[in-house]
Amino acid sequence: MMGLTHFALNSTAALWLQFPMQPPAASSIAGSVDRLYYFLTGVTAFFTVLIFSIIFYFMIKYRRRPGKPYEPETHTSLFLELSWTIIPSLICVVIFVWSSALFVRNNRPPANSREIFVIGKQWMWHVQHPEGPREIDALHVPVGENIKLTMTSQDVIHGFYIPAFRVKSDVLPGRYTSIWFKADRIGVYHLFCSQYCGTNHSEMIGWVYVMSPTDYAAWLAEGEQSESLAQQGARLFTQLGCDSCHGAAASGTGPSLAGIYGKPEKLADGTTRVVDDSFLRQAILTPSALHVTGYPQIMPTFTGQVDEQQVLQLIAYVKSLDAPERTNGQ
Repeated sequence: MMGLTHFALNSTAALWLQFPMQPPAASSIAGSVDRLYYFLTGVTAFFTVLIFSIIFYFMIKYRRRPGKPYEPETHTSLFLELSWTIIPSLICVVIFVWSSALFVRNNRPPANSREIFVIGKQWMWHVQHPEGPREIDALHVPVGENIKLTMTSQDVIHGFYIPAFRVKSDVLPGRYTSIWFKADRIGVYHLFCSQYCGTNHSEMIGWVYVMSPTDYAAWLAEGEQSESLAQQGARLFTQLGCDSCHGAAASGTGPSLAGIYGKPEKLADGTTRVVDDSFLRQAILTPSALHVTGYPQIMPTFTGQVDEQQVLQLIAYVKSLDAPERTNGQ
């Protein structure tokens, strides 16, 4: 009998290991996300058991019995009223502060992050590395390095979700969203689309390959040799005739783009916006919404002429332009 019991316990433990509640944590932020999740689960379980235990206790104690008169009228308790008001309020404050701090920290990529671009489309993930390599339904990253993903959708709303890293973000058409992570364990991890995006939504899956820095560098070198994203953008910039208005010396009818990225730009309506990825995307596709002070509003729209991949190439090129050095007296 004892042998049968031990067999049952060992089988249960083995089954539990095969079907864990969640994938192993494999990123720097996964542990903090898990701790908040366990806290919320613990609070929920505690109050669920407490409330239902009290309900069943009162059901039995104060049930109606034949021949027994009704219970006398009860009176309120100030201590009890304050307790079940203050304690839940304090718990809500803790949850709010904890989750808000975690959300803010996990949505601000460090300045030294390696940026990789992702385009979601029915039904695949297109990944573009700045060095040139492209991937479909796969993402190679080095371990121990901050990775920023700048993402957009070519058609409908998708959701970029890596369970082992505890990161997820909606990927929206017409705008950029971003997430960041630092993988701290070498391995291969699932990648899913977390938003229902059409007939083959269940097939929009992929893999994230976390490699040592040496192996990652070798993977980049062994991949298909191609121009970097900025080089592709430079070629496209010339093909589209953008250099005729946005020359490096600002001699055209539009502002020079050298060193403009990350700087504030004053618009004709009096507002000021920082030139980031979203600003440049809007300037390419809907330039009428961005009238820069001091220049005529004559830039044409390139909507329908460039796809999302080409927009990323143009943005990468603009980001690669350094501000012109000034000489003495100028």
